[in-house]
Amino acid sequence: MSDHGRMQMPRPDVDGRPDPGTDVAGPDLHRRITSFRTRRSTLSGGQHAAWERLWPEMGMHARDADGPAPRLDTESWFGRSAPVVLEIGSGTGISTLAMAQAEPDLDVVAVEVYRRGLAQLLSAIGREDVTNIRLVRGDGVDVLEHMFGPASLTGVRVFFPDPWPKARHHKRRLLQPATVALIANRLRPGGVLHAATDHAGYAEQIAEVGDAEPRLRRVDASDTLPISVQRPVTKYEGKAQHAGSTVAELLWEKRP
Repeated sequence: MSDHGRMQMPRPDVDGRPDPGTDVAGPDLHRRITSFRTRRSTLSGGQHAAWERLWPEMGMHARDADGPAPRLDTESWFGRSAPVVLEIGSGTGISTLAMAQAEPDLDVVAVEVYRRGLAQLLSAIGREDVTNIRLVRGDGVDVLEHMFGPASLTGVRVFFPDPWPKARHHKRRLLQPATVALIANRLRPGGVLHAATDHAGYAEQIAEVGDAEPRLRRVDASDTLPISVQRPVTKYEGKAQHAGSTVAELLWEKRP
């Protein structure tokens, strides 16, 4: 969804960690082809304060120097047993926050590479006193592979992933057959994959890949589903619609 630049590793500070104002994913995320680009940005004073106050309780990294994070114990992290929805590429968290507020009985794990977007979401969580969102910084495929087990998710949301429009970059798109197969494995029977994109070519590819996955069947928003598929219109989406782009909503349910 975001326009990222070529990776430049940040200057380490005295204890070997990246400069805390740098919004660049660590090198472990780039040992394979990824669906995101990298960029550098800094946090505002308020975002930094929210990060310092809330991240230790509400956030974790998908990888560290020792490798990928272990299997996630969502009951311990959220302090309750509830259906879990994974959102890959939560951006600044506008949809994440609104949908979590509308469904307080669901627990939402929001995955994002960019620290600034996570900090903006943390600020909103603190301001609105929302308790059913947790954050993971890292690659969504890493999170699916290592932090969740089979049939552990009630929903997976992927809203406006980077379309990588040039043909030579299509291999970087997130929703490839292998990733959709992994999502299908992680969904419980009846669980929902909900994707949205304003890029027509990517919409066609997502539709083909989702329809080809034998464990999924296409559904629509009028069906009875275990999670809401009503999204707020974000500023990004509003601009796309104003420019004449059509937003494709793509929904699948995992077969029993």
